[in-house]
Amino acid sequence: MANVELTVQSERAFQKQPHIFLNSKTKVKTARPGKNGKRWYKDVGLGFKTPKAAIEGNYIDKKCPFTGLVSIRGRILTGTVVSTKMHRTLIIRREYLHFIPKYARYERRHKNLAAHVSPAFRVEEGDQVTVGQCRPLSKTVSLPPKQNLCRILQTLSSVVSMEWLR
Repeated sequence: MANVELTVQSERAFQKQPHIFLNSKTKVKTARPGKNGKRWYKDVGLGFKTPKAAIEGNYIDKKCPFTGLVSIRGRILTGTVVSTKMHRTLIIRREYLHFIPKYARYERRHKNLAAHVSPAFRVEEGDQVTVGQCRPLSKTVSLPPKQNLCRILQTLSSVVSMEWLR
């Protein structure tokens, strides 16, 4: 266990990936990520690429779709990040139009939903993100459906810089 970095150990319980045996007596000749290495990750599918931070990073998150035991299935939603104040959780605002038959007009509505964000992503308020449905992660991380961040579509800083150039 001499290879375990103590910077990852910020929780009360010992953090480790369930697929990796840390107490090996044989020395690893080459540091290989993946199945036989010290870092386990997977391909989520559905057109989502595994981030480089998930492959080469040293964070441990059991709710991460790339390095944990959570599968993405069901609906894929997009929205704008409203809040990132919670630990590894963000609030997404989804805006839509609702038709009122009596007046034959639409009204604007919105829903806020909570989603788990992996340490592989750097998310700020105002970013456009894609989230995928997964099993319930906690009581409040999005009442049904439960969501997990899969992709950052557009960051607010890139939008601001594009508007400045015009």
